[in-house]
Amino acid sequence: MLHSAGVSTLLSVENLQTHFVTRSGVVRAVDDVSWDVEEGETVALVGESGCGKSVSALSIMRLVAGPAGRIVGGRVLFKGRDILKLSEEEMRRVRGREIGMVFQEPMTSLNPVLSIGRQLTEGLEIHLGMTPADARRRAAELLGMVGIPDPERRLAQYPHQFSGGMRQRMMIAMALACKPSLILADEPTTALDVTIQAQILELMKDLSRRFGVAMLIITHNLGVVARYADRVNVMYAGRIIERGSARELYARPRHPYTLGLLRSVPRLDEPRRARLDPIEGQPPDLTRLPPGCAFTPRCAFSVARCGVESPPLAAVDQGGHVSACWEAAHLDRVPVRSAAT
Repeated sequence: MLHSAGVSTLLSVENLQTHFVTRSGVVRAVDDVSWDVEEGETVALVGESGCGKSVSALSIMRLVAGPAGRIVGGRVLFKGRDILKLSEEEMRRVRGREIGMVFQEPMTSLNPVLSIGRQLTEGLEIHLGMTPADARRRAAELLGMVGIPDPERRLAQYPHQFSGGMRQRMMIAMALACKPSLILADEPTTALDVTIQAQILELMKDLSRRFGVAMLIITHNLGVVARYADRVNVMYAGRIIERGSARELYARPRHPYTLGLLRSVPRLDEPRRARLDPIEGQPPDLTRLPPGCAFTPRCAFSVARCGVESPPLAAVDQGGHVSACWEAAHLDRVPVRSAAT
């Protein structure tokens, strides 16, 4: 599959469905979702907590916790292979070696009883067949590359001896260790100071450019998206509801949910007295989704059709900008009603 001259699709997610069976019913965490990542590209997956972003990434890595959670449909093509059909042994060779992952909480993702050095060298020895001495040299290089000072001494330390920002840098070093083609970064700046967030994101973007690594950044922070992503997928209630280039999405959002996310972010070009405009209401219960568009109860632009008929993703502009909204062409007008009424 080719999107532009000389650039091929590295990862293609097609009609992915991941469900969790609970006492309350079946949670359709990822509900017939399709998107892709090109070689060297940075793609963002954006939405509120609980919309299915992290489960999408875990599904790609085949790390969805069973027996309650399982992938029930779709394909995940990575370099042309459907990784959902690989054996567990083959999948272990993909994880870390071809696809790296930066998990959401580094303190819970790192092993507290293994040294930093051992956690870095293990993957190098297993995937690349390095000797312990070579792996240790490479581990020290990686720590230096991600901005951790005195890397040789740090290799003997443990995760609790690192600050939050340094643990996140350590996770990035682990993800890059085997020179993968793709990195999945799940909320890579959660719980970090704003200045540290900027450093981490600049580091990831710089390393992505330097090594030609494609990235999927999962976030709820639209400021991250504006600066670092080439294309954006907006998720709501387990589905993609808008997709487009970051520039196009910010300039002309074509779904009321995307519009609401953008209006709820502070802007430096607005007067200080300007009030933020939050999205009223709560995300829907994924075991009891309403008929029609799932965003209808919170939407200020909804019309009668929205409550009975679910809109498909359809082109709204040139260049691959699509939206799942019956009123996508009319979002510049005054809303039909207040979402709170």
